[in-house]
Amino acid sequence: MRNILYVGLGGCIGASLRYILSANSSKLFSSALPIGTLMVNVLGGILMGFIMEWSLNSHSISQSLELFLTTGILGGLTTFSTFSYETITLFSGANYILATLNILLNLFLSLIGVVVGKGIFQMIGGLL
Repeated sequence: MRNILYVGLGGCIGASLRYILSANSSKLFSSALPIGTLMVNVLGGILMGFIMEWSLNSHSISQSLELFLTTGILGGLTTFSTFSYETITLFSGANYILATLNILLNLFLSLIGVVVGKGIFQMIGGLL
């Protein structure tokens, strides 16, 4: 039951962060590409790589904290459903190049983000 509360609280925080980042990205960037979703997915990838590397290489993170951070916060922060909807909307509007670019950027930058997050941990992991 405790883990469900950790995940739920983390999800609330992550979803709130997603809303804040997505809402403000449209103010900062003028683009037909859904930059807010891309930003949260890439950030989520970086953080997931870092947290999982931290968890696997250190005894300083508990299973409960890992659940709170990954399934909770990052689960609420990143969003596959919004990415899917925005991509289909771009295709439906005959924006084939932007739709394809959205798919490629979300996929590859999120994957690269995980590698970057793991690398960041490997550089500073001894400090944690």
